[in-house]
Amino acid sequence: MTFLTIGHRGVMGVEPENTLRSYLRAERSGMDVIALDLRLSKDGALVALHDPEVDRTTDGSGAVADLTLAELRGLDAGQGEHVPVFEEVLDAVRAPLQVSVREHPAVRPLAELLLRRDLTARVEVASFDDEALDEVARLVPGVRTTLYADRPQAARRPLVDRALAIGAGTVALDIRELPLATVEDVHAAGLRVVGREVDTLDLLRLARALGLDGVVTRFPEIRSTGRFTA
Repeated sequence: MTFLTIGHRGVMGVEPENTLRSYLRAERSGMDVIALDLRLSKDGALVALHDPEVDRTTDGSGAVADLTLAELRGLDAGQGEHVPVFEEVLDAVRAPLQVSVREHPAVRPLAELLLRRDLTARVEVASFDDEALDEVARLVPGVRTTLYADRPQAARRPLVDRALAIGAGTVALDIRELPLATVEDVHAAGLRVVGREVDTLDLLRLARALGLDGVVTRFPEIRSTGRFTA
C-alpha cells in the first residue's frame, strides 16, 4: 500500500498556514495530499482557518463566526496572503485534499459543495467530531472520512469501535503517543492509521517502524525523505 505524505495546512512549517501560498508550495513539493481546516464566516462562507479566532494567524482579531467573508478577506494571513475560501483552494491546486471540519455547522454546506462539484473522489473529510463525520457520510454517499483522535494509548478498542461505527476508513493519531498495539488493533479492523505531527526524520523513521500508512507533516523535506527504508 502507498505510504502517504499529507501536508499539514499546506506546509505550515515554511509558509503561512492555510493559505494558497502554503497549499501551492505543498503541491510543488510533491505532497500526496494537502490537509486544510474549514470554518464558517458570519455570512456562511467556508473559509480555510484552523482556530476559532483569527488573532494567531492574521493581523486581525475576533471570532471567525463574527466576521463576514469580506472582513476576513481584508486580513493579512501572512506574507500578504488572504484567508482563502474553500472553492478558491479547489481551483488553485489539483492535489487531493483532506478537509478538517472544525465546527459542526460547517458540515451541511460542505456536503452540499461536495455533491454539487462531485468531489468525493478528490476530497476526504476529517474531524475530531464523530457526529460531524457520521453526518457528512450520510449526506454524501461514498465520501471518505478520517477520524482524528487524542490519547490513543488510553482507548484502543473504543477508538476502533468509534471509527467503525461512523464508517471512517482511517484514524489519525499523534505519533508521539502512539503505541504499536494501537496500530495493530486498527489495522486488524481493516482501517488505515496515519501519524500526526511527523516533523522530524526520527519521527518519520518511527512511522515506518510502526507500519503506519502515512504521516501528516508541516515540512516539505519529509516528503523528499519519505521513500527511505527504515
